[in-house]
Amino acid sequence: MNALRPDQEKKSYLKVHELHQQLRRRILNLPGVTERQNAGIHEDAFFVGKIMFMHIHGHAHCDIRLAQDDQKRILAEGKARPHRWAPEKGYVTLIARDEKDLEAAMEVIRMSQDHFSSNTNETLK
Repeated sequence: MNALRPDQEKKSYLKVHELHQQLRRRILNLPGVTERQNAGIHEDAFFVGKIMFMHIHGHAHCDIRLAQDDQKRILAEGKARPHRWAPEKGYVTLIARDEKDLEAAMEVIRMSQDHFSSNTNETLK
């Protein structure tokens, strides 16, 4: 196993940190989206109204809640994997490791945001 030199570790951390910040900015630029940091067990939780439609653990590990039909399609297309703890609620998991992953994640995040923006009567259970 090749260990990173301290200067490489710093660059790697900065790249991951910048990617995470860029992801947050893009999410917050979506209409009607607000953020609550440290909402429950979630480091960065994003809401449409009172509905948490996604959250981020660590750097760019995204758990995104979708309509059931959208969840089935996204999983079948291999664009995400099932959420570890709440797949029955429509959650999928994506990890954005680079710019390409970030674009793919934003596609799914926009789908979620659109769904919950148009279904304001939906509540989290």
